[in-house]
Amino acid sequence: MFEFLGIAPQVLMGQLLLGLINGSFYAVLSLGLAVIFGLLNIINFAHGALYMMGAFVAWMLLQYLGVGYWWSLILSPLIVGAFGIVLERVFLARLYHLDHLYGLLLTFGLALIIQGLFRNYYGISGLPYQIPKELAGGQNLGFMFLPNYRGWVVLASVIACFGTWFMIEKTRLGAYLRAATENPGLVGAFGVNVPLLIMLTYGFGVALAGFAGVLAAPIYSVNPNMGADLIIIVFAVVVIGGMGSIMGAIVTGYMLGVIEGLTKVFYPEGSAVVIFVIMAIVLLIKPEGLFGRTT
Repeated sequence: MFEFLGIAPQVLMGQLLLGLINGSFYAVLSLGLAVIFGLLNIINFAHGALYMMGAFVAWMLLQYLGVGYWWSLILSPLIVGAFGIVLERVFLARLYHLDHLYGLLLTFGLALIIQGLFRNYYGISGLPYQIPKELAGGQNLGFMFLPNYRGWVVLASVIACFGTWFMIEKTRLGAYLRAATENPGLVGAFGVNVPLLIMLTYGFGVALAGFAGVLAAPIYSVNPNMGADLIIIVFAVVVIGGMGSIMGAIVTGYMLGVIEGLTKVFYPEGSAVVIFVIMAIVLLIKPEGLFGRTT
């Protein structure tokens, strides 16, 4: 096999795969953030903690109840989404008419509380979560070995992202959601329960974080810091794509994951900061983000 700029194809494709996998998590998590900000105007800094909670719920379902991975893909997002609805009703519903800073500070505090509770009970060493036997092993593609589970993560992420985009942009429910953010009084006059719509939207946004947490559990160790390590990058992805832009979150998430993977091949020292360098450049050239709309 030929080399590209002195890089073996196995190394290049392996890093591209890792970048695509990271991009899958960036896309799903930033999509949840974009849904919450775009429709509710809340900067949800607790998103990383809820992603971590999704992984822990899957681990606890397996350890304490014997519920396997496939059921956890359904149950864990529902549990995290229900928890998010409680947070929205008890705390966030009081902040919708205030400055964004109040929501950011509140969700940041909630994130610290949630992480602290899990750290107190489970420590920080990390807990293993077994890959389901149906997805064990991998495929030899000739130029590289593709683990089945990592291929599944990319596929599941694409399905979740496309399904969310379709629901918000192409269905009547999505039209109600978008209209409720622009003029809640008018939408309510047509008999739509706007507070219920907002509550379910927040629950759905954090359920996406829980879904990503279940996908991540077999790849990364389940530990209380897994969300804190990721949330800053995900916020950068959302800013680059455009705050509140559904398509921007999806496309930018995958794109930046691949760019990060390529950077690890050609300039490893810069892989930790390349996303933030791109964010700075985008903000200088197009402050509203690549897919954002000027206000």
